[in-house]
Amino acid sequence: MNTSDKKDLRSIEYSEMEQLVLSLSEKRFRAAQIYDWLHKKLVPGLDDMTNVPASLKDKLSEGYMIYSAGIVRMQESSVDGTRKYLFKLHDGNLIESVFMRYEHGNSVCISTQAGCRMGCRFCASTIDGLARNLTSGEMLAQIYGIMKDTGERISNVVTMGSGEPLDNYDEVLSFIRMLTDEHGLNISQRNVTVSTCGLVPEMRRLADENLSITLALSLHAGNDDKRRELMPIANKYTLDEIMDACRYYFDRTGRRMTFEYSLVGGVNDTGSDVKELVKLLSGMNCHVNLIPVNPVKERKYVQSERSAVKAFKNKLEKNNINVTIRREMGRDIDGACGQLRRRVLDENT
Repeated sequence: MNTSDKKDLRSIEYSEMEQLVLSLSEKRFRAAQIYDWLHKKLVPGLDDMTNVPASLKDKLSEGYMIYSAGIVRMQESSVDGTRKYLFKLHDGNLIESVFMRYEHGNSVCISTQAGCRMGCRFCASTIDGLARNLTSGEMLAQIYGIMKDTGERISNVVTMGSGEPLDNYDEVLSFIRMLTDEHGLNISQRNVTVSTCGLVPEMRRLADENLSITLALSLHAGNDDKRRELMPIANKYTLDEIMDACRYYFDRTGRRMTFEYSLVGGVNDTGSDVKELVKLLSGMNCHVNLIPVNPVKERKYVQSERSAVKAFKNKLEKNNINVTIRREMGRDIDGACGQLRRRVLDENT
């Protein structure tokens, strides 16, 4: 079998691994051994699994491989210690991840796709479009690579790197199950955040999955016209449809919604913008994350003035809306989604 036709062994969930070893006429306990090597000892290849019989490794290698994700560049912020990683996948595609240290623990922001097809105007990830979806194993590989590089445990995971997670729904769902599985890293679902630019059917589907994760909606505007200017996906789903899906998510899960709002100077940071946002979110159990936009050289957008950011936050608070200004991290290391990948692609052309 050609290498490119082989499945990603790291993407197989625990119950599936049990069925796989049984189908190969092996004892069930072999699944636990293999899974432990992959998801706790974090080995890169079958040859590293010293207590797995050579005959079983030979059988597995016929149809499976462990998809590689090697670090090709790491940039560490001199300001806050944030690390930006550029990984090269087995087929040559490049993806990014970010490692951030907080008082409450270490967080990683991972990519779910190589590139993105959503076309958001202020994001570098989408400039070259979508190359392909990642497997659940390739999402895990970013976390494992960062853990091995830093020697530190990860306690929080967000899918806010390159790609639209709900555009790769099945693999992202598998990733969440494996990430939170007691046989693997066993990270609490409450410490996992999935972001979306607003794919309404998938938001509703996710609400029915019986998970305890946080759903974060990239909102960025309080009316449809302005949102369409910033986010092409808004041409497909209106804010009314999206907000209904958000309320449905809360009703089904009991998890309050997070709204990501990137503040772009002179575009969506005015007094009328905050009034529209207050009207839109009034009465909802939610949290707003204000994000001073990270300028991208291919785009014309600039960051809001600090006074405008503070005024925006104060207005939301006066209307009883929970809000924080996201701490800027990694600004000096191409911290925004897609920036480092984009720069390296430019260097190689």
